Amino acid sequence: MSSTTALLNRIGASVSGLTLAELLTQHPDIARRTAQRLIAKLIESGQVTAQGEGRARRYFGAGPQIGTNTPAAGADGFPAFIPLSADSQDILAYIDQPPEARKPIGYQRDFMDAYRPNATWYLSESLRRQLHKMGRTADVNEPAGTYSRAILNRLLIDLSWASSHLEGNTYSRLDTRELIEHGKAARGKAAIETQMILNHKTAIELLVENIDSAEFNRYTLMNLHSALAENLLPNPADEGRIRQHAVDIGKSVYRPLSTPQQIEDALDTLLSKANQIRDPFEQSFFMMVHVPYLQPFADINKRTSRLASNLPLFRANLCPLTFLDVPEQAYSRAILGVYEMTRVELLRDLYVWAYERSTQEYLAIKQDLAEPDPLRLAWRDFIKQTIREVITHPELDPLSSIQRSVAELVPEQEQPDVQALIVEELRRLHEGVLARYGLRPSDYAAWKALHGH
Repeated sequence: MSSTTALLNRIGASVSGLTLAELLTQHPDIARRTAQRLIAKLIESGQVTAQGEGRARRYFGAGPQIGTNTPAAGADGFPAFIPLSADSQDILAYIDQPPEARKPIGYQRDFMDAYRPNATWYLSESLRRQLHKMGRTADVNEPAGTYSRAILNRLLIDLSWASSHLEGNTYSRLDTRELIEHGKAARGKAAIETQMILNHKTAIELLVENIDSAEFNRYTLMNLHSALAENLLPNPADEGRIRQHAVDIGKSVYRPLSTPQQIEDALDTLLSKANQIRDPFEQSFFMMVHVPYLQPFADINKRTSRLASNLPLFRANLCPLTFLDVPEQAYSRAILGVYEMTRVELLRDLYVWAYERSTQEYLAIKQDLAEPDPLRLAWRDFIKQTIREVITHPELDPLSSIQRSVAELVPEQEQPDVQALIVEELRRLHEGVLARYGLRPSDYAAWKALHGH
């Protein structure tokens, strides 16, 4: 690509225009005088316009770009249906250059150091207001985690599928549902894909089950990573453990920290700052930015950040961020903007768009949350205990055991509905949900041998 074409494409890709200094920073191979001469010719030919004087003079594209690899050009570009700010367009213009044209860069400590919880904001006040309005549910004043527990079955499928899809997993949403609800692996899929989905399910359940005690500390993050990483890393010792070696980021010129002690120190700072953030959306987005940027684990950092970003939303009974319909090429570019430029605008625009998609999906299913759900929530522990008692005493008649337990502890008017819920759960029981009831596969096998299923 000629210097003229390179400058023209760069100027054309920027909505807010570029100064000569900004152009020269992005094209260090072009001499200042050469750049001035080429821009003058582009202005003369009507392909570029200029506004302002002296150093503040900004150049704007006046027509279509030529020979370009920017978003408008082809299926691999950033999707046009996701609205972007001028700042995000600038990030894209840089990231869409080939790697050899981008400047190699290491971990920038001041990116984290400059962030002051509740004083620095990645999401503006108006944006946070908009997100709260979009994500508000009827359970907003209920105990932490009420909403995520009520929609758990649907959440497990959507978030497991969408987050895995961003990693190239080829399971369909229907395949994912079959696997999560009935334990059936899809035919023709690699074992690694099945494992990835099941790991997501385990990790989401870990967050929802421990919502009262889960906060951003090492225990939560490491166990979240361990659940997501189970059976997927070359070295199983890396599951839930701070990275012990250097890593390269594919298709990126970013080089994360490589010394374990530096990673440990930076992680402590990250978690300390995250815990101080009061707004759930700011806290959520902070984790989406800084966990992948630090790369505290040998792999599976982005997955860990996507699930961690949901914890503040679960706690506040807000709609979850499921990443449904988020295109992989949009997400990977937005993360590259963080890695290589320590800029969050592109990821922020994607986050807002993705959250709106998620809330539309969940607002649509809110009316599908049938009346038994609040009842299941109210009697959740009792239902689990009863199922456990039934399975661990296979010599007893299941229905009689259920009726006896219900008669002892449930008010008369609620007995028929609670009993129906327990029978329904017992009928749906399979090996993929045994841990929920504190059961082992051997318990279930012994019961099944006597009662069938």
